[in-house]
Amino acid sequence: MSERLTARIDGREVAVTPGETVAAVLLRQGRRSWRTTRGAGRPRGVFCGIGVCFDCLVVVNGVPDVRACRRRVAEGDDIRVQHGAELPR
Repeated sequence: MSERLTARIDGREVAVTPGETVAAVLLRQGRRSWRTTRGAGRPRGVFCGIGVCFDCLVVVNGVPDVRACRRRVAEGDDIRVQHGAELPR
């Protein structure tokens, strides 16, 4: 049996398999978008999946502009949707 981690996504606690990226967890949860564009507020999610584009940005532990496809989830991470351009807290 593999060890499980716990993280929060938009305030909801979820179980995470060690090594999973934020994007993998969000997709497994049935999410297809988790960011909105600055100007028009259009939904975005995974596009390239390899860290080249910036469509999959999320806020992790208060830090905006984290690429969900590159960031592995750590125990206790607080992950949330990013609305447009956000400044770090």
